Amino acid sequence: MTPTEVTSGPVDSQILTVDGVSVRLGGRQILDEVRFSIGPGELVGLIGANGAGKTTLLRVILGLQATSGGRVLVNGTPVSAGRRGLIGYVPQKIQLDPDIPVRARDLVGLGLDGNRLGIPLPSRRRRLLVEEMIDAVDARAFANQRVGNLSGGEQQRIMIAHALISQPRLLLLDEPLANLDIRASNEVIALLARITTEQQVSVLISAHEMNPLLPVMDRVVYLAGGRAASGTTDEVIREDVLSKLYGYHIDVLNVHGRLLVIGHADDRFEILVGDESAAAPGHAGHSDSAAVQK
Repeated sequence: MTPTEVTSGPVDSQILTVDGVSVRLGGRQILDEVRFSIGPGELVGLIGANGAGKTTLLRVILGLQATSGGRVLVNGTPVSAGRRGLIGYVPQKIQLDPDIPVRARDLVGLGLDGNRLGIPLPSRRRRLLVEEMIDAVDARAFANQRVGNLSGGEQQRIMIAHALISQPRLLLLDEPLANLDIRASNEVIALLARITTEQQVSVLISAHEMNPLLPVMDRVVYLAGGRAASGTTDEVIREDVLSKLYGYHIDVLNVHGRLLVIGHADDRFEILVGDESAAAPGHAGHSDSAAVQK
């Protein structure tokens, strides 16, 4: 299998199959024949620089963005027909007013009521499901607090529980680690890894910074220039693969155990994907190519 091919195995055995998906918006090619698949209980990182098309791809999988080519299957069913109940989603931006009178446990419960009108009726089964999800994301300590007063990491846990309570087969997360400190990021990553094992939910998590995900990712889907390479980290995060994907020379550096993807232009480099703080002091993002040595 080459890194750009769909993962082996019959389509109907995959939880998610993205088969040649293309999206063109405003005369610009956002996605260009993207192909990959995710099996049961896999945790896959969707990695790419800002503007690479990660959010557009997630919208396609959710059935919210029309395509100009290709297809998406969720549990073997075309996404337009089979999305409801099969996919849980945690959006990138969570804006919760501190004054909103909604407790964390109430927001979790709303994950059961998203397709219903009116006030949800209390029931023993509903209460048990909410309690089960609160425990699943280790949120018991703050379950009765207002969601607007929670920390970023606590809010992420509640949003994950909100997305999981309907028992989806696939969980999509759009940049869930953005704006979290290192400790909160590590806690969320450990939580997602545990959920994939305990609940056999397949997870696709988009991120600009891949290093925190390296210990838990089963595979990676790397987006650049609208195209994708998929496979294991060792298969994809390589200079030859990424140079072909970007269309110009790419270096992959290992700096104190952290991977940096470096794009070169006019004897200068830009950190495209990776932890910019790992670059030499005063050279985050852009620097002379000699600032970080291989």
